[in-house]
Amino acid sequence: MPATDNIGRRHCIPVIYAKGTHYEVGFDVGRTFSSIIQNLVRTSGPLNDEYLPTYATADGKRIYEETLANVKANFPQYVTEVEGTADGAGVPFHKLFLLQMDDITTNVANQSTVNNKPVGCSSICLNELGNEILGHTEDALSEVLNHYYILSAHIVSDKPMGKWKVKEERFTSLCYAGHLPGYTMGFNHHGLVYSINTLSARYLRSGKTPRTFLTRALLSAENQVMVEQILSDDGSGSADGCSVNMTFLGQEGDRLFSNIEMGPATESQNRSQLNVFTASPGEYIIHCNRYLRLKIPEVTGLIIDSSEERLDVLKKYGHPINKKGVIEMLSDQTGKNYRVFQESGPEDYVKTIAVGIFDCSNYTWSLYADKPSCHEPLIVMPLLMSSSKQILS
Repeated sequence: MPATDNIGRRHCIPVIYAKGTHYEVGFDVGRTFSSIIQNLVRTSGPLNDEYLPTYATADGKRIYEETLANVKANFPQYVTEVEGTADGAGVPFHKLFLLQMDDITTNVANQSTVNNKPVGCSSICLNELGNEILGHTEDALSEVLNHYYILSAHIVSDKPMGKWKVKEERFTSLCYAGHLPGYTMGFNHHGLVYSINTLSARYLRSGKTPRTFLTRALLSAENQVMVEQILSDDGSGSADGCSVNMTFLGQEGDRLFSNIEMGPATESQNRSQLNVFTASPGEYIIHCNRYLRLKIPEVTGLIIDSSEERLDVLKKYGHPINKKGVIEMLSDQTGKNYRVFQESGPEDYVKTIAVGIFDCSNYTWSLYADKPSCHEPLIVMPLLMSSSKQILS
């Protein structure tokens, strides 16, 4: 057994700065982090026990090919990114693409409506003068612990690319090993700051856009309208669901935070289902891993049980008043079965692998690899915008 299998929680968040085309940035990420990408691919329970066996069936291969054809047509540059990462890391492309698809293959092929992986995240948006905070716990299966990194990228294409004709992107994102950036938390040079909560609709769609590609596209968004256009994904629609907690740093007027719930496209419409909730000054938002406003059938199982318990615990705190209050809430471990900061022992199936605190009043992003109420952040990064006095190199 490799020595890296039982190394405990490491207080380490690797960071890579990369510039180039989509393929070049993907390749450099794969090459730099080949060891942890290969290790995650080797040890991933969902990939090896569920996705790959389903992919080996006729139905599974059909769902895979339909979905790949869709994203090649609409987001070819992000497919190229995955190809670059696969080549750089020395792993097969189809394994990384199955990770981007998550439960789509198994849900559609097996018509499974139970999710007993209590994965998920908790997010809090606080909109108080001088305490404009977006806080987020990144929760994942325990095998993902120590298998993530920060990508700070400047991507330049020789021509506009994809559905939204994007030629240049500058962003910083926390990334699971081998996954596209964008499906955790991060920011871009237009001032978008956001975090993602997984939502588990009961019925997923083949041949639609995986949420990981839509949240990757968010890293190019210039304003709120574009965010909603990307998530709506007219002409296709999302194959699965998530929610986005977000704000734009450079917006005019009062600070506004939004939580956008996104559901899979329906059979009769080629667009995602969206619901937007906005918090004005003096208000706050809490979101975990359940649909709170969209009327969408959800799976049953541990992810729902976990989300309900975490949401109940966070509601008991009432209205937080400052960053310290948000940190205390995201450090809570009082839940009977599921905790906001999830780690009661080495055997835990799910762990909080990182916590992020975006301070939108002071333009910083603090990242913790352990319980934030008891530890200093490992890194505090400036939230840089190309339109600000802080010039991106």
